[in-house]
Amino acid sequence: MSDVSSEDEPTGPGDADLLARSPWRWWRQQMPVVQRWAYFDHAAVAPLPGPTADRLAAFAAQAAAQGDVDWLEWSGEVEQMRASAARWLGADADEIAMIPNTSYGINIVAEGLDWQSGDNVVLPAGEFPSNLFPWLQQQDRGVEVRVVGEPDRGADLDKITEAIDDSTRLVAASWVGYATGYRLDVDALVERAHRRGALVFLDAIQGLGVFPLDLSRTRVDFLAADGHKWLLGPEGAGLAFVRRQHIDRLRCRTVGWNSVKNAHLFGGAKFELRDSAARFEAGSANMAGLLAMHRSLQIFWQVIEQHGPDAIARRVLELVAELSEALAAAGCELSVPAKKDNRSGIVTFRIPGVEPAEFRKRALEAGVVVSCRGGGVRASVHAYNDAADIEKLILQVRAAQQTVQEPTK
Repeated sequence: MSDVSSEDEPTGPGDADLLARSPWRWWRQQMPVVQRWAYFDHAAVAPLPGPTADRLAAFAAQAAAQGDVDWLEWSGEVEQMRASAARWLGADADEIAMIPNTSYGINIVAEGLDWQSGDNVVLPAGEFPSNLFPWLQQQDRGVEVRVVGEPDRGADLDKITEAIDDSTRLVAASWVGYATGYRLDVDALVERAHRRGALVFLDAIQGLGVFPLDLSRTRVDFLAADGHKWLLGPEGAGLAFVRRQHIDRLRCRTVGWNSVKNAHLFGGAKFELRDSAARFEAGSANMAGLLAMHRSLQIFWQVIEQHGPDAIARRVLELVAELSEALAAAGCELSVPAKKDNRSGIVTFRIPGVEPAEFRKRALEAGVVVSCRGGGVRASVHAYNDAADIEKLILQVRAAQQTVQEPTK
């Protein structure tokens, strides 16, 4: 594999020459985790880049030494992140809300729509509970929840389309299935749903950071994603998107001092909701988490500016192909979408005769991090992983197979 290095000493993000010549080596050098682990668990919780950890430490030092003296500086940086994220996504800053997690972002929509008895929402089978329970919560308002397809096959666009009727208010789907790794054709979903008069909510947490998304072209109505997976941020900091024409359409079910215009005029504040998606940010933000997430996003932006919006996706899919080939050669049973356009950074596999949980335990002992999902072992690959990481994982697969083949004494 070209452009890959096993040198693991972290360097500063300002090495422009290395970034230009060898972006994945440059990125790998931002990741202290590689000094100990072959890390394949980004679909669960990602490790923090070194600059991100430094930003958290700097915030803690500032807050300890100065209290809220630097609050305006912090708040300004959060607004910079909002604007930058909007440009990256092809949205307007007024359409972006800072949220604590994906579940919160989903509930902005699920609790905010003016559901009528007899409405329905359509979901593909196999969604993560965060993109199921908020819709089931609406059943006591007379909303039918239609779950279609098979949970282990990925979202079926045809079955989703067949389930949409005149009473369908919304289709809610994950961009990438957390267990299957199946990547949905979002443009096709939006076209089919909108043609039938239904809105579209996208749970983007397993795709955002790897695959490009231009919301000026891909007209999803709502989106939410936490930053602690593929965006390499800390838990508790994420973003939501509400298309401008829908902001007033959603009732704010959670309101606070920060929901209104002139929010800092505490004594004379009037209940006039902001004209932007920031109205859904009811109270004080997770300032430390958002500042750290901003620092992580700067790594992505530097790569994208140098190498294009598709560079990270190409890199991840190349690594996934290499890992899949190596796992198949080692005798594993793979669960990977047949079409490349439906693949993601997730590879689920089974080792005949080996329990997934037992393999995960053995792998951890050997410095390899994976998860158990979808009835197998889930390896989630990021752009800074390299051939050496894959080799470490395959060595553990072969070691696990050896224990199965050894005769019982």
